Amino acid sequence: MAGKGFIVDLNKPLVFQVGHLGEAYQEWVHTPILTEESPQFFESGFAEFLSRTTWWVVPVVWMPVAFYFIGMSYTMGLTLPLVAMLSVSGAFVWTFLEYCIHRFLFHIVTKSYWGNTFHYLIHGFHHKHPMDGLRLVIPPLEAAIVLGMFWYLCRLLFTLSMGSALLGGGLSGYVMYDTTHYYLHHGHPTSKILKSLKKYHMNHHFRIQNKGFGVTTTLWDRVFETLPKTKSAEESK
Repeated sequence: MAGKGFIVDLNKPLVFQVGHLGEAYQEWVHTPILTEESPQFFESGFAEFLSRTTWWVVPVVWMPVAFYFIGMSYTMGLTLPLVAMLSVSGAFVWTFLEYCIHRFLFHIVTKSYWGNTFHYLIHGFHHKHPMDGLRLVIPPLEAAIVLGMFWYLCRLLFTLSMGSALLGGGLSGYVMYDTTHYYLHHGHPTSKILKSLKKYHMNHHFRIQNKGFGVTTTLWDRVFETLPKTKSAEESK
């Protein structure tokens, strides 16, 4: 039981502490700690192991699965141009899902014990410890559950051959998202495009956290007017 003024002990497992912050959780979780150390989440060593994932696991595990689904569409009789078109469409749909999930799920406002705990587990930890490289990409078990949900949805809405190509393309888009996200935090881009994406994403973490919800593209932030203004635009007001 915790009352007003609860203080999180950073030297103890964090997940089941943060719920006690109540209404103070939002301010606490959006005040980042800039260290690359990976804090302890759970008492259980097994749960702790499952919560950590190195970035290269994502392409190693999921790109073969994406190619399998795309290849399955081709072997079921779809033409190569149609398979390519559906795969690209799936990747494009992913960019929209990426934006929606980040904006409407990852940035929900919570204040109850279990609400805060849930938010911290799905995204809050990333804003509190944005440089934790072992908790930057989605663990395979969690991704597999979400993939199963999308596969079921594809089977409801499309034929097996079309749904396979769309899912494979969407999964490829997810891999690009997670690896790009890791690179924006830990890489040192030299190209203009990646430099711009890194600045855009760092703005989301350290300057305007209720704007800039895209990671691989700014497209949907432009469409839905959640693109953060530049400092020069703010200063000119």
